[in-house]
Amino acid sequence: MVNIEPTKYIWANGKFVDWKDAKIHVLTHCLHYGTGVFEGIRCYETKLGPAIFRLRDHMKRLESSAKILRMEIPYSVKELSEAIKELIRKNELKSCYIRPIAFFGVQGIGINPTGYPVDLFIVSFGFGAYLGEDGLKNGIRCGTSSWHRISPSSLATMGKICGHYVNSVLAHTEAKASGYDEAILLTDQQYVAEGSGENIFIVKNDLIMTPPLSAGILPGITRETVIKLAKDEAYEIVESNISRSELYLADEVFMTGTAAEITPVREIDTRTIGNGKRGPVTKRLQDNFWKIVKGENSNYMDWLDFVEKKK
Repeated sequence: MVNIEPTKYIWANGKFVDWKDAKIHVLTHCLHYGTGVFEGIRCYETKLGPAIFRLRDHMKRLESSAKILRMEIPYSVKELSEAIKELIRKNELKSCYIRPIAFFGVQGIGINPTGYPVDLFIVSFGFGAYLGEDGLKNGIRCGTSSWHRISPSSLATMGKICGHYVNSVLAHTEAKASGYDEAILLTDQQYVAEGSGENIFIVKNDLIMTPPLSAGILPGITRETVIKLAKDEAYEIVESNISRSELYLADEVFMTGTAAEITPVREIDTRTIGNGKRGPVTKRLQDNFWKIVKGENSNYMDWLDFVEKKK
């Protein structure tokens, strides 16, 4: 669990309201049936001012997730992007985590949300390392979950949809109860899928592998970032099915996500990965990632949206 400190304002359906006043009705459709979509976005402190990492890509994914649910978001990508920047300014944050969430609201009762209003809230607050500062440097311990990753034949795994995350909750709480930091979920075909909130990569003989989208994984924006960075660093990277045994025999394993950033894995199912420390490929990708999000690499500046760029 990551504790958060309340900020002053939350953006709620086009207005800035006090943190304590951002409330929903008990009959909100999403509360009963999971019919909402959301994003997790990070804003980093840079020498040029607070910068939001890949904001437009996150907003486009929010739109795509909504499309899957037949939900029409009543704001454009541009309007939501500006609302996020203004929220960060009003909350006087130099770095933060941002959570936009759109969901079917109150109309009646029953499964079908057709014709229901769509509510949209945006929250921003201070946020550190999701899996711990020590985890970022020295790696985390993972356990393979008894719960499988939801199948794309049952649910729309390409969308970041609220109800899907019951699958993640079951896997993560099981892992924590067993003394692990995080869970790894397999597909119904017993291939590696992802963590409870992260995509996963392995390194073997300098070859980087990650499960394909057909494994039912979420198309992570940090995952896409790492694939781009790895190719730019001349690493060979392959999207292919990965067996559980390949996890154990990998030289390195790491997880990626907006919250997790790039987090090394040092142990899986009580088996030490590599030498039990963060590997050189993981560290190189981490170092490049930190430079980019902090505005220290001019080649990737188009990934940053500055809240209020300093001159």
